[in-house]
Amino acid sequence: MNSKALLILAIVAVGCHSEAESSEFQGAERDQQIDEIIENLKLADFPDEEIEVLEDGTVVVGGDAIVTLQAFREMAGIRRFSAEGEDGHEDAFRQYRTTNLVGDAVSTICITDAFTGNLSTALDNAVANYNDETLSLTITRGGTDCDATIQANLINGDGGLAGFPSNGLPFGTINIGSDLGAGSIDIATHVTTHEIGHCIGFRHTDYFNRIISCGVEPGINPNEGQSFEGAVHIPGTPQGAAFNGSVMNACYNNTSTGDWTPGDVIALNALYGAGGPSCAGICGQNQGTCWCDAGCANFGDCCADKVAECG
Repeated sequence: MNSKALLILAIVAVGCHSEAESSEFQGAERDQQIDEIIENLKLADFPDEEIEVLEDGTVVVGGDAIVTLQAFREMAGIRRFSAEGEDGHEDAFRQYRTTNLVGDAVSTICITDAFTGNLSTALDNAVANYNDETLSLTITRGGTDCDATIQANLINGDGGLAGFPSNGLPFGTINIGSDLGAGSIDIATHVTTHEIGHCIGFRHTDYFNRIISCGVEPGINPNEGQSFEGAVHIPGTPQGAAFNGSVMNACYNNTSTGDWTPGDVIALNALYGAGGPSCAGICGQNQGTCWCDAGCANFGDCCADKVAECG
């Protein structure tokens, strides 16, 4: 199968994260924050071998997904609200069944970088992959009129590393292996597109069985688990996974093209179509940045078409 995981080992990733990315883990509360994330990952039945702590304190799961404390708390399903008749706030937990998404207030995401050669071309291709679809998000390389920014960094190796959205914003960093610059532009495009996908909230399509795209990886549990970020089926997409069936598969291979598959396009439009997140087909559930259940009116977080789609 000759597949490669989209992951960077801890020994490679040390010192490659941006200052903003690492700042959460600086100071006296660093160890407490790490312990909170790890404890709750285990409570969510995330396999121990899938949890990795880099030397700078960054927590990584599933090989290439960075977990910040803020993102974890949001993905766990925390809704903060004023309790009627009481002072202050309390936390009401409702399990999210999908990853965090980028909020409606973000329409332009700017990617800053210093890439050259094949990696520069691959980044242009990845940006075009998203902009060629009719989405509510526009991604630009550079620019000043930005609602959010993603910093693209070079690291050693041939994989990638990113994280999930939090606070309605995309994850702020993608790390791309410098070795990809010496190889196929298609593969470099694939990895770059994949990591941007994590930043806006997509999980691995084959999270439940990474053998599909990775083959057997010694010491790696092939099932990443639903975990804290959830893994709800996106309406209209296949309830399964196939080798080369998605840009968001856990691993790439020497035939990866970097092109969207039909299922990828459906997923993109279901979550970021020009009309915004929709309750179509998921009444009673969570859409990522909004809800389609009976309690959303009390929390003030209903999707715009909740009443039209679900009553």
